[in-house]
Amino acid sequence: MSYCALAMKTAAVIIFPGSNCDRDAVHALSTIFSMQVQEHWHDDPIEKNYDLIVIPGGFSYGDYLRAGAMAKVSPAVQSIRACLERGSKVLGICNGFQILTEAGYLPGALTKNEDTRFHCHDVYLRCENDQTPWTRHLPLGQVLRMPIAHAEGRYMIDAEGAKKLKEKKQIALRYCNAEGEIDSQSNPNGSMENIAGVFDESFQVLGLMPHPERCCEALLGNEDGKAFFSFLNS
Repeated sequence: MSYCALAMKTAAVIIFPGSNCDRDAVHALSTIFSMQVQEHWHDDPIEKNYDLIVIPGGFSYGDYLRAGAMAKVSPAVQSIRACLERGSKVLGICNGFQILTEAGYLPGALTKNEDTRFHCHDVYLRCENDQTPWTRHLPLGQVLRMPIAHAEGRYMIDAEGAKKLKEKKQIALRYCNAEGEIDSQSNPNGSMENIAGVFDESFQVLGLMPHPERCCEALLGNEDGKAFFSFLNS
């Protein structure tokens, strides 16, 4: 199946002081998916209509205070609500996921890894919902391999929030082993119930700790990340 966009679509990649994965996102979207990409500085609200807004990985504001705690008040992030009303989809990767939870676009919080160490390696992930724009080309239970690179990737949410996530099928991915089994050995950061990514209730917003933009090319030895850009074909 080809993942090339059928028509020119547009994307904005928000860049903060400390972003370090913005070029990865721009390259993947423009080169692999033939999107028209705008690099958007965080100080300016997003006023144009974009098909996709990406908050990339990195260490916005050096992760001072708490990862994403300062970036959440930037004009660009604050303007995302209006972008969602205009129909944009929003993808937060790693630090972007942290920012989206801090800003209230996604439920829960990302905290320090259980072992307090920085993890930078590939992990296996299992698709938990195949009925969303992001995952419609992924069979339920499909196992993917993607890289992670974080020190604050431990997903936490209270009991009521966890119940709601399950009822509304907002869990996108769980850490698993190569056979798709969910176990503690496969959980790199101690995330609650091995959660690696979640949706908002509308499924317009997706937050992931793994980096799909870093595994979209055969040149890199892995193309599993392409699946999360499947909506570009519509």
